[in-house]
Amino acid sequence: MCPFTVFTPTYNRAHTLHRVFGSLQAQTCRDFEWLVIDDGSTDGTADLMARYQAKAGFPVRYLQEPHRGAHHAHNLSLRESRGELWIKLDSDDSCSPDALEQLRHHWLGIPQEQRAGFSGVTGLCQDQNGALVGTRFPSDPLDCTTAELEYFHKVRGEKWGCLRLDVLRQFPYPADVPGHFIPESYIWCQVSRRYKTRHINSVLRTYWTDAPSLVHGRADPRTNAAGHRLMFQMVLDLESMWFFAAPLRLLRAAMQYSRFAWLSGHSSMSGQYHSLRSTGGRLLWLVTLPLGMLLFQRDRCHFPLE
Repeated sequence: MCPFTVFTPTYNRAHTLHRVFGSLQAQTCRDFEWLVIDDGSTDGTADLMARYQAKAGFPVRYLQEPHRGAHHAHNLSLRESRGELWIKLDSDDSCSPDALEQLRHHWLGIPQEQRAGFSGVTGLCQDQNGALVGTRFPSDPLDCTTAELEYFHKVRGEKWGCLRLDVLRQFPYPADVPGHFIPESYIWCQVSRRYKTRHINSVLRTYWTDAPSLVHGRADPRTNAAGHRLMFQMVLDLESMWFFAAPLRLLRAAMQYSRFAWLSGHSSMSGQYHSLRSTGGRLLWLVTLPLGMLLFQRDRCHFPLE
């Protein structure tokens, strides 16, 4: 088993994949595979990947799938990955030449007898102009859960790193959810309940913000309402005990839960209530129910039912 699988989901991103490929070619750590899952691209991605496979200095596997959405590609990557540690590198981003070497170094720096309680290693991101995305960690290294990082340490902004494949395989996305997207917090909330992460103040990923948008105008919130409902439900179930650390965040999550429940056809008040498993989540849902209804009514005005 190789130490790393670098997973790249892609959909009509042939014009940006050179960033991923170039940064992987430059890696100082060579013990990895690149797994690219194509979610139904129609822009010549297959021809491009054939050229990359011919000249790559590392194993490249390219799988073509019908367009079913990011959560299906994610689940497939968990089945197909061969590395001990799994890294998601998006199709329009890049990473520093020593990113994998640093992640391996810090992962092995966790004492062997403690490693079973850790999910992986996470570092910092920058944009294409070199500006830091979000805030730094208060210490280096910092060992804590994702929830502690957000609610206790108040660290903001997107971070990036590697996770144990065996841990991720415990928390796949549900396969029968309508739409093409479930926010990643659905998974990270669950991982955070059982595992710590080692956080390091090294900039490892470049988060590009210049890619043209594939969506024009305001997106219809009904399209991926089911996935958003599940994510906010998970936040309320697993993180409501942090209410006094971040009340506004959790009140917003409760409003969005009822909003997306109605948008996805879960109109029964009893059903919304019983779908939540935590007492704290149910109380937050009840308190914010009128505001959730206002959000839902606003959506209906912008996107009337046909």
